[in-house]
Amino acid sequence: MSMTDPIADMLTRIRNASMVRKKQVLVPYSNIKFAITKILEQEKYIQKTETFEDKFKYIKIKLKYDNKKPAITSIQRTSKVGRRLYAGKQDVRRVLHGYGISVVTTSRGVMTNKKARKLGIGGEIICEVY
Repeated sequence: MSMTDPIADMLTRIRNASMVRKKQVLVPYSNIKFAITKILEQEKYIQKTETFEDKFKYIKIKLKYDNKKPAITSIQRTSKVGRRLYAGKQDVRRVLHGYGISVVTTSRGVMTNKKARKLGIGGEIICEVY
């Protein structure tokens, strides 16, 4: 089976692992996936993210729970392989009235929708988390 969307795969692994209250989840490494997990860590949706190498390079994601409730209520892939979703600087919208975030790839790297709005730049909306 070939994987057409590695980012969607990573988000699904995080979603599934947090539903069954796993402490951590492993995903194959890529720069973009590591950048996304770093943002999730900064925004306090996951405890910690780090890379390690076995035969291949992996990202180890330590999941976060608030009294047994997962910190991530929803994690959704917005831009898909068949239908990319871009937003101009004026179209980068808020998620859940500002309670959630979306991860955006811009010309200045991967960042949250809040930072992209502050910098006045748009980009491809990767996913939404709340």
